[in-house]
Amino acid sequence: MLLAAGPFIPQWAIFIITIAFAKGLVALGLMLLLRAGLISFGQALYYCLGAYAAGALGRFMGISDVLAQMLAGALVAGFAAFILGFLLAKYRGIFFGLLSLALSMILYGLLVKNEALGSTDGFNILPSTLFGVRPGPEWVRYAVLASAAIVSLLLALAVHRYLATPLGRLAPAIKDNEIRVEYMGASARRAVHVKYVIAAVLAGVGGALAATTVGHIDPEMAFWTTSGEFIFITILAGTGSVVAPFAGALIYGVIHTTAYDLSPNTWQMSLGLALLLIIVFLPEGLWSMFRRRYARHP
Repeated sequence: MLLAAGPFIPQWAIFIITIAFAKGLVALGLMLLLRAGLISFGQALYYCLGAYAAGALGRFMGISDVLAQMLAGALVAGFAAFILGFLLAKYRGIFFGLLSLALSMILYGLLVKNEALGSTDGFNILPSTLFGVRPGPEWVRYAVLASAAIVSLLLALAVHRYLATPLGRLAPAIKDNEIRVEYMGASARRAVHVKYVIAAVLAGVGGALAATTVGHIDPEMAFWTTSGEFIFITILAGTGSVVAPFAGALIYGVIHTTAYDLSPNTWQMSLGLALLLIIVFLPEGLWSMFRRRYARHP
């Protein structure tokens, strides 16, 4: 339905929806971690790695294909998470969150000092192509939107499938009683490591997609405020469904855009108020409204 309506959607709306897909992928990974009782304050690390992988692919190799950039973002972020996961999988609670934040800020510092990658200014990436074809100016954003929608759907289905596996079902048990999980013969550390890598891959794809959509990347993508946005979206949406993060990202984008348009100097207050209302009245996120409605009217 979205793909069919795409040609008739205004360019500004296509931009917001595409960015919502990008941030929704990151929030989808955070949802996996939250189900296991883990909060990552540094998911921007992999979002930024995915973006810079996409940008480097075009800058140094001349490859600007949207799908190739998303694949590069996934591989780079996944590899980094696999290595760092051996360390992070040992920690829980605030230690996990702060260590992930520290790693993200290390990347931020490295990028700021790197003149070859544009330092604080970053750099522009090549105009997008799809299967080697560069669409006309009026079709570029639609092509990126279509790619984002298809890739997001496939990844959401893959995560849904993963959640139905024995390893995926360990998340609530790890959150409630990790010692009991170990007594049952399952490795909580291995389960956390796998979830951490999956979350990083999703963030890497999201970062590459955001870079392609915006056309520019800079170190701010690794800053702690970016990670805060992703946590905001995840709390806003809830963890009840793989669809929730994308809905939350779209709502966040609409609130952000509207608030900034109406009050450029105090838009953060509107976001904070929205988060406060959700925590008070919908502690399980916006998706809990759909679940309650379905329970009343099966």
